Amino acid sequence: MSRFWSRAVHDLHPYVPGEQPRIPDLLKLNTNESPLGPSPRVAAAIATESGESLRLYPDPEALRLREVLAGYHGVRPEQVFVGNGSDEVLGHAFAALLKQDAPLLFPDITYSFYPVWCGLFGIAFETVPLDATMGVRVADYRRSAGAIIVANPNAPTGVALSRAEIATLLTDHPNIPVVVDEAYVDFGAETAIPLIATHPNLLVVHTMSKSRALAGLRVGYAIGDAALIQGLIRVKDSFNSYPLGRPAQVGAIASVEDEDWFQASRRSVMATRDRMTAGLTRLGFSVLPSAANFVFVRHADRSGLELFRALREKAVLVRHWDKPGIADYMRITVGTDAQTDRLLATLAEILGRNA
Repeated sequence: MSRFWSRAVHDLHPYVPGEQPRIPDLLKLNTNESPLGPSPRVAAAIATESGESLRLYPDPEALRLREVLAGYHGVRPEQVFVGNGSDEVLGHAFAALLKQDAPLLFPDITYSFYPVWCGLFGIAFETVPLDATMGVRVADYRRSAGAIIVANPNAPTGVALSRAEIATLLTDHPNIPVVVDEAYVDFGAETAIPLIATHPNLLVVHTMSKSRALAGLRVGYAIGDAALIQGLIRVKDSFNSYPLGRPAQVGAIASVEDEDWFQASRRSVMATRDRMTAGLTRLGFSVLPSAANFVFVRHADRSGLELFRALREKAVLVRHWDKPGIADYMRITVGTDAQTDRLLATLAEILGRNA
């Protein structure tokens, strides 16, 4: 630790991202990146912003991108906020909306960046336990709160709430901000965006890193009532007026405009997820029902840490958390069919079974 750090920095416990090692012939299934490339239109669009135009600042309001996203989701441009990945968008939401007089509520097992932001911004929070099926139970949130955030589908479990359940959560809490983090919604869950029309306290956050395979561009966005969006803008313009570069803006637009690629890509990932689930089940794993581009699994006879280490020794990287309630689980990203075959064969070898 440095004696020159501020008091706030001394007390921070930063988020730990998925490992990015340099291992020969690595099968990387730990960070939920898309196994497929982005739409071919993305590279073509980025090429138009890779020359002389780079000397110019990007549009700080990203108006064209916001117009395209608004048209895609059936809202108005003033209801759309864009940022440098959904993590930045969520960070702004914590600062703008979720720091209230009463504690923020979120699940005890969820995206581990949430408590980090609470520490950064001095937000009091309480966690709500998942139920026996590792799901979020809306009835458990019927208590005093200053704000609520839920990931849907939840991470790292992959278990999703229905839109009707989100609507119940909003009805139970009409007077506080509710943020729904939909990073994985495109892989089989119902988006809450249609509920925005009747719930001005709802903010829905999306990323283009997963289903649109743009993790390297860092583009995220939020949709909500225009008043909520103005709160995010006030934070953004007090932090970084130009969060999205010119290549990121045009690349994101190109992705949204290629609906055929998007639908084919998400269908492919979901089909491989089902195939992976079946193969893991045959190997003796319990697999939670996933509406994401990953599965959350545990084995009856081997610990999660033991399997994680054994896979890593064979250059197969998955995600494991040594935390109460999930230490026996691994999160495995859905890869290609060929990558799935290698994963299953490696696990079969470790377990001494047939794949």
